[in-house]
Amino acid sequence: MTADSRTLLVIGGRVETVRKARDLGLRVVNVQRPEEYRPEHAALVEAALLVDYTDWSVLRPLVTAAHEVYGFDGVATITEPGVEPVGLIAETLGMRGVSHHCARLMRDKESMRAHLTGRPGAVAATPLEGLDSLDEFGERHGYPFVVKPVDAAASLGVRLVRGPDEINDAWRDVVRLRGCTDHKFANYFPMGRFLMEEYLDGREFSVESLSFDGRHVPLAVTEKATHGNFVESGHALPARLAEPERAALLACVTEFLDAVDLRHGPAHTEVKLTTRGPRVIESHARPGGDRIMELVEAAYGVDIEAYTVGWATGVLPALEAPPEPRAAAATRFLTAAPGRVTGVQGVEEVRAHEGVFGVDVAVSVGDTVGPLEASWDRTGQILVTAADTEAAVVLAERLAGKIAVTTDPT
Repeated sequence: MTADSRTLLVIGGRVETVRKARDLGLRVVNVQRPEEYRPEHAALVEAALLVDYTDWSVLRPLVTAAHEVYGFDGVATITEPGVEPVGLIAETLGMRGVSHHCARLMRDKESMRAHLTGRPGAVAATPLEGLDSLDEFGERHGYPFVVKPVDAAASLGVRLVRGPDEINDAWRDVVRLRGCTDHKFANYFPMGRFLMEEYLDGREFSVESLSFDGRHVPLAVTEKATHGNFVESGHALPARLAEPERAALLACVTEFLDAVDLRHGPAHTEVKLTTRGPRVIESHARPGGDRIMELVEAAYGVDIEAYTVGWATGVLPALEAPPEPRAAAATRFLTAAPGRVTGVQGVEEVRAHEGVFGVDVAVSVGDTVGPLEASWDRTGQILVTAADTEAAVVLAERLAGKIAVTTDPT
């Protein structure tokens, strides 16, 4: 079978995912929410199914009928809401992909913690049932501890409880957020259940990987910078780590991916290097967000997005070994004080810098900037390359400081 006779089913995602599949010679059928379908999609796909793809009762009959017509050879996604549908479709149609059980473990933080109970490196975690359970968790596991939604993303609703005097405030936040429908991605992340977890000290990293028939190939270890509320302020790779630390992180992630039985495709696994060794924060059966895919490609020459669609259909071979870095890359995010945007300066100067390969400013004059409560509240980002990670971080921070988003708080 040649590549140009294979058809890929893409769940959600961006136009670039479809374009990369087409560049590999694949035909594409795209399942997309109607409000997210663009004319650019239409020019690239054989057909489109415009539907809420997180509703399996609706998606299953449509996909099985479409399979009769198009004969799908693989299914893939790069989006968090698409991971479970991909697992269900792969199992239903007998295709290569993440299992639904694995996808569910990596989407549902409560299920993931329960699954890992008793294993080395397990993290204490308990579902949040009520105000009293916060106090009970603090007494049992100590302070500080973390409260987070079970199935949200972008650091929304994640809170550190530093002591008993913060329990009432934490509970008020939970009550406010439960069933919240006014955040940007409420259709995908409704936030019903919350989880309490022991706080993990130490530096934070993520491991970007691809799995081939259960063999996990690490692509990069990414170091992270965060604001005080867990919203990420930047990424850089290759992470500045001593070799024993790096080896310990990779061993921890490999054990985790084996434990949840990830067999195929990308993973983005967030880890902290604690005083007791590396501990997994959470993981996702998809490429990392925040344009980490582009950082990896700039530093290592591996296109995770292309491999996600290419491996699913068998048109790209398995990687035999981790890639060697050929440069370093970093990103820093822009923020602004809440209010109405009155000016944006410095963008073109930064874009013209030879080390910059990406500038994204998400606001313009007249827009409103809200409080920094989730990743989508950031106002933009820049991406740079340099000879080494230290130089890349310094450059990214310096250039980010040249872009000014001014706001009027009134």
